[in-house]
Amino acid sequence: MKNIEDWLAHLEGLHPKGQAGIELGLDRIRRVKDVLGQTQHCPVIIVGGTNGKGSTCAYLENIIDRAGYKVGCYTSPHLLAYNERVRLNGRSVSDEALCAAFARVEAARQQAGDVALTYFEFGTLAAWEVFAAAGVEAAILEVGLGGRLDAVNAYEPDVSIVTTIALDHTDWLGPDRESIGFEKAGIYRAGKPALCADPNPPQSLLDHAAAIGADLRLIGRDFGFERPSAETNENRLQWRWWCRSGQQVLKRALAYPGLRGPIQLYNASVVLAALDAIGDRLPVTMQAIRPGLIETELSGRFQVIPGKPAIVLDVGHNPQAIKVLADNLSSMGFFNRTHVVLGMLNDKDIAGALQALKGKVDTWHLATLDGPRGTSAETLAGIISAAGLGGEVVCYPSAEVAMQAAKGQAAESDRILAFGSFYTVAGALVALRKKS
Repeated sequence: MKNIEDWLAHLEGLHPKGQAGIELGLDRIRRVKDVLGQTQHCPVIIVGGTNGKGSTCAYLENIIDRAGYKVGCYTSPHLLAYNERVRLNGRSVSDEALCAAFARVEAARQQAGDVALTYFEFGTLAAWEVFAAAGVEAAILEVGLGGRLDAVNAYEPDVSIVTTIALDHTDWLGPDRESIGFEKAGIYRAGKPALCADPNPPQSLLDHAAAIGADLRLIGRDFGFERPSAETNENRLQWRWWCRSGQQVLKRALAYPGLRGPIQLYNASVVLAALDAIGDRLPVTMQAIRPGLIETELSGRFQVIPGKPAIVLDVGHNPQAIKVLADNLSSMGFFNRTHVVLGMLNDKDIAGALQALKGKVDTWHLATLDGPRGTSAETLAGIISAAGLGGEVVCYPSAEVAMQAAKGQAAESDRILAFGSFYTVAGALVALRKKS
């Protein structure tokens, strides 16, 4: 195989469902990992959770980079190019580096008995090959689905983070927060720092951490944040992070993170607590933390595109994420009309997720998403009508066409929100780049 497109087609061809193929379990990846002889040569941070994983990884990556280390970060899915998933010091790796890693994984896969790796498993092994070849001094691995049986859990974390626990992927992870909490807690390890940024963690997560003897650290108990009080003359442009350290409580005043929305204080707090927990192996200073938090950017996480009309891109696709999105929209100020570009996958709780936007949308520009998991625009229109969400509804064949239409209709005093899936935001970005 000569180029990245050939390799990605090969990865898709290994599983009957291609890129969408999900097959949980660690046996396949461990067999190929052993043949590759992969060893862990640096601190590893594994990040799981329903929402907030991408933001948390981005903060970690930026701070560790600014502290002067060579840092590798593996996240998914990507928006426009596969290379976005594998980064070295914040930059997507080259096609050449990825192709070389894919070739090594393929050789090992065949040597291990022609193991039928999924797209994500193959990519996870290749990411580690890239990191090893580059000699990274820290590796951040984002869970793809769940935690306990996810491919990244074949690696041994020095610290594990669970951001939030909410209903998503219930076909795979179970019907309630207790089931999902147990799966997420599977990335915790005996004797290692195990952090949770959900203010109300399921009992299953607490029980599993206790059962294996993990060093569990909870937001609100072991670390957290304080906003400035209206009753005092505190600096309103700062928040305070705190963390228990032995008998003491450390406190640091910080400028607000670069990513938008109140939920980011939870993500930033767990990042700082995680870095504190492995400070003996990977020390970082406030000189790295301050700009690392402020200057973090992440495509598609309440990303506001400058100009008029205002354009917001968000990959949120489950009820918890879209509730946060709705709250963030409410704090944006006044806009004459709100246009929504929406495309979603059919394994999501679409009706439940969209409830948070009831009565807040003037025009729904609905996009059909392709592939076996895609939902047609007409199906979305039926759901919106049945739920009584209000607003005019128009259907389009793709997210790109829907965004072009929204741009054509929106006045300067309006705003456009594109959300519901990575595929929706990717299509919207393609349309915006063509326009520019």
